[in-house]
Amino acid sequence: MDSATLFSMAAIFLLLLFSAFFSGSETALTAASRVRLLSREKEGNKKAAAVNRIREHKDRMIGALLLGNNMVNILASAIATSLFIKLFGEAGVFIATLVMTLLVLIFAEVLPKTYAFHHAETMSMRIARPIRFVIMIFAPVTETVTWIVRNVLKLFGVDISRVGAGSHLELLRGAIEMHEGPEEETQEQRAMLRSILDLADVDIEDIMIHRKNVSMIDIDAPVDKIVDEVLESPYTRMPLYKDNTDNIVGLIHAKHLLRELRDVDGDVKKINIGNIIMKPWFVPETTALYDQLQSFRERKEHFAVVVDEYGAFMGIVTLEDILEEIVGDIDDEHDIQMKGVRKLANGTYMINGSVTIRDLNREFDWGLPDEEYATLAGLILYESQMVPKVGQSFSFHGFRMDVQRRQRNQITLVRVTPPEDMDGD
Repeated sequence: MDSATLFSMAAIFLLLLFSAFFSGSETALTAASRVRLLSREKEGNKKAAAVNRIREHKDRMIGALLLGNNMVNILASAIATSLFIKLFGEAGVFIATLVMTLLVLIFAEVLPKTYAFHHAETMSMRIARPIRFVIMIFAPVTETVTWIVRNVLKLFGVDISRVGAGSHLELLRGAIEMHEGPEEETQEQRAMLRSILDLADVDIEDIMIHRKNVSMIDIDAPVDKIVDEVLESPYTRMPLYKDNTDNIVGLIHAKHLLRELRDVDGDVKKINIGNIIMKPWFVPETTALYDQLQSFRERKEHFAVVVDEYGAFMGIVTLEDILEEIVGDIDDEHDIQMKGVRKLANGTYMINGSVTIRDLNREFDWGLPDEEYATLAGLILYESQMVPKVGQSFSFHGFRMDVQRRQRNQITLVRVTPPEDMDGD
């Protein structure tokens, strides 16, 4: 074997190494976790910072790597073809094609990319400096190629400069859905993370306690009756109304009442309710939960009265209601258990019409839409465009819904049968 043949084989081997480097680098730089690299950069890791700087200009990075990869692959193939023609004559062209295809596929593509994919973060930081040098060397060529590509695409009506990468919220939501682990635990974690992202899109009216379910006290009632109602209530804060329940004039806090009782030595008749009444805080029902949460924090308050655009009393919202929207139900020793959902042995559910769609989606991961309504009863009314009678059945979004009970025009109980591929557990 003469020196020319040895030189050609050595050159092919070296070029395949370069090809593997470019292929692996492309995979490592594109597959490395942006979140972890940003975290490492904040910790002072200079290599992670270098990777982040490279990825800020992905078109240049990809262009330089593809240019380098194609150059070495073509050069290796040309040398191999020349070598095999010298050794085998005209048949060398076919042999060179077969051999180089296998060598490039296995050792310059699959092998380095597989390794890079499974070690993307560490490899990307190791190759950051040489890749920056490659990008700098090839910059004039890659810029020219990019300009040609953009203008050719424009001829076909495609303007890639206007194509966005998608909002960060969409990417984050996608990452949440990809979160895996123990089924029940993972479902709870996904529900919590989704709820945090939804705070800015959900209004108070979707989670508030409706006026029909609000415990209120008549301010003109005898003092001893007011004291009894406050002490018997499971709530620490209660609205006070005058003349009618639409006219909310104040709030009473159980702790303030107990303090007043202490000051009058337990003599209920000496209590002056006017001394302990708090001014109500009215908020519009269209306020986003995120804004309301910030307002609660700024005002250091936990309770607000919800009104509509005309100032009519609609319900109440508390800090606990918003926190439960994130983490799920928060029960204490005084909470009354009225979940309104009962699972039957046949896999169906008996659900109160007032149960919210958001709570059902959170609990069972059903994915029912809730943009136009808040409760299960609201869903049936909206989709059917009628007030159904007891016994009527509907099929909405893959769920069978049978109206079991109705009070006047209000749907109070529904039997829900989920799709067969959704057990709700």
